[in-house]
Amino acid sequence: MATLRDIQRRIKSVQSTQKITKAMKLVAAAKFRRAQERILEARPYAKKMNELLGSLVERAGDITHPLLARRDTGRKRLVIVTADKGLCGAFNSNILRESLRFLRGADEASVTLIVVGKKARDFYRRRQFAIKSELLGFWDRLAYSHAQEIANGVMRDYLAEEVDEVQLMYNEFRSVAVQRPVRQQLLPIQADAESDDKDDAGPSEEYIYEPGPESILASLLPRHVTTQVYRALMESAAGSTARA
Repeated sequence: MATLRDIQRRIKSVQSTQKITKAMKLVAAAKFRRAQERILEARPYAKKMNELLGSLVERAGDITHPLLARRDTGRKRLVIVTADKGLCGAFNSNILRESLRFLRGADEASVTLIVVGKKARDFYRRRQFAIKSELLGFWDRLAYSHAQEIANGVMRDYLAEEVDEVQLMYNEFRSVAVQRPVRQQLLPIQADAESDDKDDAGPSEEYIYEPGPESILASLLPRHVTTQVYRALMESAAGSTARA
């Protein structure tokens, strides 16, 4: 039978555990709040970039750019964004299930992967898919440079004609309890790129381009690819933090 001293020690142990748990909750809440603020701030910029890009390409006429070139040899690359850790509900399983469905619908031998997050790396290593590169262990210090690393790699391989199409798959953050798997074509950049909220955007604006569409196109298209990758990373960071 437990003595009074044993009971007192047990009470102190439980109280200490409660203090640690409370501190962990406060840290998690602060991390989630920062991640949510970042994605809410980034979304308008990414959507405006889509809108501006669509307007520019539409008015470009016969002007071409290598990132707009379409090829039909069937070589594809899929960028899959997951978390490094589990314990976040269906966050990882949903995106892995959707990516596997995409691969089965395509010629698997013609698709190479870029895996972001340990969960995607471990999942596809066990299935013997061709992994071109991987990016792990950066979520606690997510920066624009991580998006640049991914975007520069896919643009380099696309311009070298190693691949003819690049798809990006990630979880879009909706709320603490809801994240939606999204697949977005990164390359070739679609000439009709536009905001998801086109119906609510009102009449399109007219732009005067200086020094000219060619120069702006050469500068804007690579930035557009990087911006879309960065948005996907921040969406995933907010979603995985919310479910953790």
